[in-house]
Amino acid sequence: MLPLLSKPALSSAVSVDTHLHVFAPGQSVPGARYTPAYAASLEDWQAVARAQAVTHGVLVQTSFMGTDNTLLLAQLDQHPATLRGVVVVKPDAALPLLMAWHARGVRGIRLNLAGGSHGTDDWAAATRLWDAVSQLGWHLELHTDTGALPGVLALLPHDLPLVLDHFAKPARASLHDATVLAVRRCGVGKVHIKLSAAYRLALGVDPQELARLWLGELGPDALLWGSDWPCTNHEARAEYAKLHAALEDWLGADTALTHQVRSANPMRLYWGQLPR
Repeated sequence: MLPLLSKPALSSAVSVDTHLHVFAPGQSVPGARYTPAYAASLEDWQAVARAQAVTHGVLVQTSFMGTDNTLLLAQLDQHPATLRGVVVVKPDAALPLLMAWHARGVRGIRLNLAGGSHGTDDWAAATRLWDAVSQLGWHLELHTDTGALPGVLALLPHDLPLVLDHFAKPARASLHDATVLAVRRCGVGKVHIKLSAAYRLALGVDPQELARLWLGELGPDALLWGSDWPCTNHEARAEYAKLHAALEDWLGADTALTHQVRSANPMRLYWGQLPR
């Protein structure tokens, strides 16, 4: 595993948003199903995040920019202490490139299958890529359509550390749901769940019930909070104060637990900083 970048001291003053996007207006890769009509700048996120005492962020590459991670990497370069990144790559991405990105603050790759094909043949065969991810100490971040995660997990290497977007999007908040059962089979310690974007859940799935289900199934070490700012295709939901306060609605007013989810867990995963 490569050495990490600077490790800020972990304290109650550290709070991390593990899921935000930045992009320019009118830009997308050919064939993208969405092109933003507005800009989502890091400065805009910093302004709303600062008002909620959020100090650190994880930039997640958007689907509509494909493997063009230029803007994301530029932001990491400008804020090496307080930002980390999750990129999108092709299945044949090579270790030297990923090593260079690691030095710039990248800590994972994202496979966003939502809204499109969930075929994973190329990814299942990407042995060199998964070896590189393991060597770097990175994780695979997955975003799927509701209920589609079990089929995807079945085709990917079973030892990959995983981060699952937006509550993992099961069809039901039930211990018997296929997604919940598939995540359970991955094993405690292999999976993190992002408590984010409840508006992307299936109709009728209660985010509070689901958050507490994941807490019971995987334990507090597995949970992360993200805003999903600026909430593409759901911009009316992008009031940051409400996105931030949602975690307490989902998990309750347990200060130690919310600190773990907002601070200790993401600092360990993205910064390699163990809690004191």
